[in-house]
Amino acid sequence: MSDKLFIFDTTLRDGEQVPGCQLNTVEKIQVAQSLEALGVDIIEAGFPVSSPGDFNSVVEISKAVTWPTICALTRGVQKDIDVAAEALEFAKRKRIHTGIGTSDYHIKYKFNSTREEIIERAVAAVKHAKRYVEDVEFYCEDAGRTENEYLAKVVEAVIKAGATVVNIPDTTGYCMPHEYGEKIKFLMENVKGVHNAILSTHCHNDLGMATANSLAGVLNGARQVEVTINGIGERAGNTAMEEVVMALRSHKEYGIDTNINAKLITETSRMVSSMMNMPVQPNKAIVGRNAFAHSSGIHQDGVLKNRESYEIIDPKDVGIDENSIVLTARSGRAALKHRLSLLGVELDQKKLDKVYEDFLKLADNKKDFTDDDVLMLVDKERVSAHRIKLDYLQVTAGVGIKPVASICLDIAGEKFEATASGNGPVDASIKALKKIINREMVLKDFLIQAINKGSDDFCKVHQQIECDGNIYFGFAANTDIVAASVQAYIDAINKFVK
Repeated sequence: MSDKLFIFDTTLRDGEQVPGCQLNTVEKIQVAQSLEALGVDIIEAGFPVSSPGDFNSVVEISKAVTWPTICALTRGVQKDIDVAAEALEFAKRKRIHTGIGTSDYHIKYKFNSTREEIIERAVAAVKHAKRYVEDVEFYCEDAGRTENEYLAKVVEAVIKAGATVVNIPDTTGYCMPHEYGEKIKFLMENVKGVHNAILSTHCHNDLGMATANSLAGVLNGARQVEVTINGIGERAGNTAMEEVVMALRSHKEYGIDTNINAKLITETSRMVSSMMNMPVQPNKAIVGRNAFAHSSGIHQDGVLKNRESYEIIDPKDVGIDENSIVLTARSGRAALKHRLSLLGVELDQKKLDKVYEDFLKLADNKKDFTDDDVLMLVDKERVSAHRIKLDYLQVTAGVGIKPVASICLDIAGEKFEATASGNGPVDASIKALKKIINREMVLKDFLIQAINKGSDDFCKVHQQIECDGNIYFGFAANTDIVAASVQAYIDAINKFVK
């Protein structure tokens, strides 16, 4: 059996059915191109007969992407199939995905039909689709609750009619993993001609088992999984692409892998989350912001000594620079020292012990302990050791007045002065600063945050400065926003000007 698992992404069809997640055609093209870069094999671009917008999206996505197969969904109805074929005209690789309900719930109550008539309709739909495309996928809707012997008859009939892929959906998320796995195994062992087609999983997450069911299906012979980015979809969602991919990458003993470029997973996840207004829960596997966060002191110490002590996936493998050592009152000295090191602060053991005592006192009263909070604990020691210090800063600004800043820096005991104007007081001050520090520097990130509340509050400024291709972090806190901004810039400069 093939060890290649095909990834069928239905973010733009099933995922987009979530209320409030609808995208326009331009946005869908952007998502489709990201899915192509990610390495998705099949993109289900829409349900063309459902609306002019869906029809147009399938047309435009077909034009915009190159190597993935573009799939259009239909009911087992001739008109649906005709419209889908028209929408797929420009696709380089095209697939029609047609089907009908096969459970007794659907046969009796949805179609008011019989099992024999359903097989006839299924075969007719596949044959009609086959007039337009070679690649025809058939879905047995509610297969999860379809009796296995009858399901096998349907699958055998549609494969004989020309289906190249047969989708076995757990439409309601009803199955337990062992039940779904046994269903796929039964089909693999009892359907004549099953190896002439690929069995596909399409599992919903109503009971929280979509990924487990999909993997059970794969381990029993399915070689396509139908998934969405972040697991978005109707009700409780669909199988999450990133979970299936990384589960198989973590269990190499099964010898099953995909074409997915996992280093783009986090980037794609965030883009889909932003465009579809669907925040990712913090504890979401693989892509949640806490997926690689450690707050327990014991866990932190173990991760710092050997990542594999508490992590089965290297964060870099999914596009995250590093794991997150989250500082809380439970954190130990090793975690605090590690975080300070990442921020460019090195302390001897005596100073570290003192800062750790202060940290524990502050951490007891704070729910979230940020990098800026850490830096505030050591700020006095850091600033006093700086080679470059701010001697004075004078700024003139106001309505109808062009801001002008005069600055004096103390560099190793020698004073240097400069004056500059700018678009605002901060801009003017930094331009004056750059006149003295004659280096090519680019401000890449600039964050201002209040510590408490009120106009007399301390503000924290966090900056990222790029110099010679490297990023340096600067931090400062002051009741004066302009002064804090300049001091943060100077803090960063001290890390690369010796």
